[in-house]
Amino acid sequence: MSLGALGTTAGKSFDSNGKRFLSSESSLHIKPDMFCRQCEQTQDHYACTTVGVCGKTAETSALQDVLIQMVKSVSLWCVAAREANVSDKALMHDANLWTLQAAFSTLTNVNFSDESIADYIAKGVEIQKKFQELGNLQPKEPDVANLDLSGMLSSLADLEEFGYTSVSVPIRQSNMGNDDCFSLNEIGTYGLKGACAYAAHSYQLLGEFDEEIMKDIHEVWAKLASNEADMEGLLANALRVGDINTRVLAMLDGAHADKLGVPEPTEVRTTATEGKAILVSGHDMVDLEHLLKQTEGTGVNVYTHGEMLPAHSYPALKKYPHLVGNYGTAWQNQKFEFAGFPGPVIVTTNCIQEPRRAYKKRLYTMNEVGVSGVQHIGSDRDFSPVIEQALSMKGFPRTVEPAGYTTVGFNHRVVLPLAAQVIEAVQQGALSRIVLIGGCDGSQWDRNYFTDVAENLPDDTLILTLGCAKNRVIHSEKLLGAKLANGLPRVLDMGQCNDSYSAVVVALELAKALDCSVNDLPLSLVLSHLEQKAAAVLLTLLNLGVKNIRLGPSLPAYVTPNVLKVLSDNYNLMPVNSENYNDDIVAIMEGK
Repeated sequence: MSLGALGTTAGKSFDSNGKRFLSSESSLHIKPDMFCRQCEQTQDHYACTTVGVCGKTAETSALQDVLIQMVKSVSLWCVAAREANVSDKALMHDANLWTLQAAFSTLTNVNFSDESIADYIAKGVEIQKKFQELGNLQPKEPDVANLDLSGMLSSLADLEEFGYTSVSVPIRQSNMGNDDCFSLNEIGTYGLKGACAYAAHSYQLLGEFDEEIMKDIHEVWAKLASNEADMEGLLANALRVGDINTRVLAMLDGAHADKLGVPEPTEVRTTATEGKAILVSGHDMVDLEHLLKQTEGTGVNVYTHGEMLPAHSYPALKKYPHLVGNYGTAWQNQKFEFAGFPGPVIVTTNCIQEPRRAYKKRLYTMNEVGVSGVQHIGSDRDFSPVIEQALSMKGFPRTVEPAGYTTVGFNHRVVLPLAAQVIEAVQQGALSRIVLIGGCDGSQWDRNYFTDVAENLPDDTLILTLGCAKNRVIHSEKLLGAKLANGLPRVLDMGQCNDSYSAVVVALELAKALDCSVNDLPLSLVLSHLEQKAAAVLLTLLNLGVKNIRLGPSLPAYVTPNVLKVLSDNYNLMPVNSENYNDDIVAIMEGK
């Protein structure tokens, strides 16, 4: 990969489109209340500097910066322990699990509870101390490895001050002294956060770790702990995150199928059924399975929301008749949808928003999710309080007819047997192009771009969709029930963002069948970017050499113009044209 553009304009603070970004020169003089730019929705596509667009406070942001520094510290000790062949399995297990959960808790729209984040920090200090007590380890980056937070644990204010003055983005960027290198550091950091989240989902299903994956995760965090402006090393580190995430997604895909059965195309009711009700949002299917078991025979119906929609395609879950349907759309609409739901709501993972009073007292969080003042269900998954509250509420007064439906379950195990039909349709000219439209959804007006593209593609295109961005496609009246000339549905819902591996498998297998590279397929990728899981998936695609990806509605604020030029030159990564989607459609149909 050519790196010729990097490192040439370290002090530049605007890109070619006039978008600001923090430079190492300016970071010495900026004193914002906070500085967070880890997601696409960041304020003015620059940074959230007073309060997060997500609702995160400056105090929470500072604590999360401290927690990530603690993740780097523990990771350095884990690397040293493996190199020294330390045999303390219990300690390594605790370090592995804590690394995943701590990193996950810092993702956008996961944990707004300062007390919860401080608890993760305290657990990290405890693990770090146990490694130090072994006495024979020599971790690299000793200043980070031996980070001493023990005297601050009793004071949130002290931890927040440390985060603000010592490990914030402006401070760390200034310490590295090279904007392009720090951009690569941030790309690796946010991508690895996403990979850790996916690995945490996998642990929920399997109850065990892939030791080789955990070794690689800790080595990447250890590299990110360094302030060395190592251009080549940081770029390789970012692409390594893509390799890690490929393996994590494959493991997660297998775990879902092994535990819950192979997904099946399934019609899911999207209108109300009379009766008491509980709503489940998030991603974790194991939590839903436990809830379904505990609600059996209670007369309480269970609905999915957001990224839980694909649950209806798994045999082990759809066998429960009281899993009656899906309610609502994507995460960003929850303040209205949760308020209108006549029962308690459980959020198992991202995404959660600061709740309204209208439903806060009937909202429950689980796992890494945290909101101050909201009830949290522990690791024992005892849903008794939720069920009791559901029984005390009115529920839906009647069944809505005619019912609405959407179809889910087009996992790669379902789609690949159709490959012969797809290839034949391509060869006969009945299928002009396959377009993947997916990723993370959000509330900005320009995300309508993804709906506009889907609705205005030629009728002989096949649309694959996944992640919460699929809500921009599956609720389109224009596309509802649309079919190709050979009878295949025009829109195939491949699942939640956790199922991104399905799209990778389909692309690789189609390329193999047609004896070409992925980039030579009649396939275009239009990705909706928001948070760190999306960053991990993007790095997976880049690591696989996938080119010509359209990313939007805007590009990440942490990518410098020079780094963007390298990605554009080597992968033809490009922003979507949200002002004129028709131009993009023309280019897509020309294979550009």
